[in-house]
Amino acid sequence: MEQSLNRWQVIAASTAILLCTGAVYAFSVFAGPLSAQTGWSMSQIMLAFTINSAIGPIPMILGGYLTDKGYVKWTIALGACCFALGFFLTGFVTSPAMLYLTYGLLAGLGQGFAYSGCLSNTLRLFPDRRGLASGIITGGMGFAAVIVSPIANSLIQSHDAKFAFRIIGLVYIIVVVLASFFIKPAPAGYKPAGWNPPAQSRTAAVNKTWQQMLATPLFYIIISMFFVGAFSGLMIASQASSIGQSMFGLSAATAALYVSLYSICNSSGRFIWGTVSDKIGRAKTLLIIFTVVALSLLALTVLSGQGGFAVGIIGLGICFGGVMGVFPSIVMENYGPANQGVNYGIVFTGYSLAAFFAPRVAVQMAASNQGDYSNAFYVAIALAVIGLMLNLVYMSFTKKSSR
Repeated sequence: MEQSLNRWQVIAASTAILLCTGAVYAFSVFAGPLSAQTGWSMSQIMLAFTINSAIGPIPMILGGYLTDKGYVKWTIALGACCFALGFFLTGFVTSPAMLYLTYGLLAGLGQGFAYSGCLSNTLRLFPDRRGLASGIITGGMGFAAVIVSPIANSLIQSHDAKFAFRIIGLVYIIVVVLASFFIKPAPAGYKPAGWNPPAQSRTAAVNKTWQQMLATPLFYIIISMFFVGAFSGLMIASQASSIGQSMFGLSAATAALYVSLYSICNSSGRFIWGTVSDKIGRAKTLLIIFTVVALSLLALTVLSGQGGFAVGIIGLGICFGGVMGVFPSIVMENYGPANQGVNYGIVFTGYSLAAFFAPRVAVQMAASNQGDYSNAFYVAIALAVIGLMLNLVYMSFTKKSSR
């Protein structure tokens, strides 16, 4: 089915929305100042980040279902507005419980709905460039912290953390409302003008429901790889500022710049690895990613000074972006586009489990070791090695199924 549709306008609007919802990756800039302003412990503060990320499967699956049924525009608009409102209301919290409701629950649910709708719709609009499209759309989330980190740090320095939440949240509300008007759903069976799918993809196309997906052994390999792939990235995303200050002696302002650097790498990694995976395949791309993750974590443990911190931040940022950019395409290639929203929402549980454990492991191990995160890095290195082994099993499975 070939239809005329300005898919680049849709991906631009979707990316603008995810540039807002991706502010979660800059949470480490807000966490310390919010703790100092309110007197709440870092563990209490970080629980909001954990809730925000770990709640993801609920809106991802429900939002994916609505997207698969054709309610793309409403799913994205609802999610984007919920996130922006939750971010704004965080500027008025007076207790940890309120923080968990605004930033954790409301913003977390909103982010899941928006991300699920934007990603699934975009992949359907770009059947000819799935890796590239996934890289662009997920890169929007990764690049968000590049923009918000220095702005937030400036607002925090001139006022306080709650003021920063209010101002930035208000801007997000305006942006997501405007961008929602440009979202258009991908027609069923959409094929861009002038593109003919390769013979192999025409004959091998498979659409599986979530029940059929869960019945395949490959699903459990994929979700496990997603967990270990996201673990180190989420650990750094939630703790980058604290790691820079406690282990490498950086000031708060300099640490905020490194949070931006991490986000730049995160964003560019989604685009770079998504494009690379279109060329060499998803599995080979993951082999490189897991290897670089392990080496980058090792660099954080053995190198000192800003140089060592930069090496680790750059490597981990690029690879975390790669994980987020590659897995949507892995799910669609194995289980088809028809139920991508729900299927990827279920696989996204692996990410959410990582979001629950990674910050907690980092905070607890640093607290028991006088601010030294080395033990947490060793845990993440072990998981990266496990990821390498799982990927080899995945490659074996896919080779057998293609025969």
